[in-house]
Amino acid sequence: MITRLLHDAATQLELGFDAPPADGDSLLRRLRSLGLHSRIERCELTKNRTVMVSVRGGLLRVQEGYLSAPAHVWRAIVVFVGGRTRRARREAERVILEHAPRDDGSVRVRRLARPRREDAVILAELAKAHEDYNRRYFGGSLHDVAIAVSRRMRSRLGQYTVAADGAAPEITISRSHIRREPWGEVLHTLLHEMVHQWQAECGLPLDHGRAFRDKAREVGIEPRARRAMPLGAHGLRAVI
Repeated sequence: MITRLLHDAATQLELGFDAPPADGDSLLRRLRSLGLHSRIERCELTKNRTVMVSVRGGLLRVQEGYLSAPAHVWRAIVVFVGGRTRRARREAERVILEHAPRDDGSVRVRRLARPRREDAVILAELAKAHEDYNRRYFGGSLHDVAIAVSRRMRSRLGQYTVAADGAAPEITISRSHIRREPWGEVLHTLLHEMVHQWQAECGLPLDHGRAFRDKAREVGIEPRARRAMPLGAHGLRAVI
């Protein structure tokens, strides 16, 4: 039903569109005509093949392939950015990812990296901490989640990636963060990503907005954000 509404609402407006948007400014005008929130001041096109849509403050970043997307996909971007219900945002997310631009039309499947032997102790400790925090701060309501250590993650401390394309959700912690910072800081990052996991499992947008800040304070962590919430071809990623 929601899919039909997304499609029909945009199709009605599509009749008045004389040509596809040619750049970020014209795409922004098109999205505004479909109801995009006024707080979005700029739209920047990207060539990123994994991050499809991201929002940071008043900046909306969209993969350039969406310039030629059907109008109902543009409408889905509008709903994803500003939808009022979690059901609507989830449906919008599905529509956007189904129409993700790809080089060869294939579906990319995110595969979890095989853990290195030397990370076994760290991963066991993180899994134990996740179980403990889940019980203490979330009433045991969070699902078990894969935890990985990344040696490629340089500018971020951690990230939560939701399930997509048949791959399970995952919390990833930077190996350099583990190596350089006290263990207490690493656990702080883990708990931060668990709040994003809570958002995802509650059907909330993965961002650092009011719901995140309130929950972060509730579990006793600093609700600061260093990166924006992006929507990627492999799922949503919320990072700090």
